[in-house]
Amino acid sequence: MADDLFRYDLMVETALRGVVRDALRRAAERGLPGNHHFYITFKTRAPGVHIPEYLVERYPDEMTIVLQFQFWDLEILEDQFSVTLSFNDVREPLTIPFEALTGFADPSVQFGLQFQQTANGDTPTGDDDDPDGGETPDGDGETTDDANGTGEVVSLDQFRKKK
Repeated sequence: MADDLFRYDLMVETALRGVVRDALRRAAERGLPGNHHFYITFKTRAPGVHIPEYLVERYPDEMTIVLQFQFWDLEILEDQFSVTLSFNDVREPLTIPFEALTGFADPSVQFGLQFQQTANGDTPTGDDDDPDGGETPDGDGETTDDANGTGEVVSLDQFRKKK
């Protein structure tokens, strides 16, 4: 196969990350209408990710955050976004580059994206039989906040098509 000088795969990844950026911008400007809510999965140790150390320790590879009812200070830049979420009734600021994203879903409209590029833009070299691309947070659906639903870490497996 000839070398792909255009790197269409990277262009597609960039375009799909732009979809996430646009969805977050709309949420920041207008809020989340109806039942819309976002599951955003990212590499916790990717360059530019700024989250509390205890979250990195708990989720050393990948973490999923939920933007639904209680989130604050959602700010979207061209290459990253920041948001404040509550973890065990403590508000924590998070900064996540779009390059660190591995998944995005809005289950209210059955929409989801899975990013194939690693956080540094390389083509993945892992096991092709592992559709998750690595480990998921401890305990699928584990609530990381109180029972009031102020935050939840979940696996995106329930939104993926079965093979």
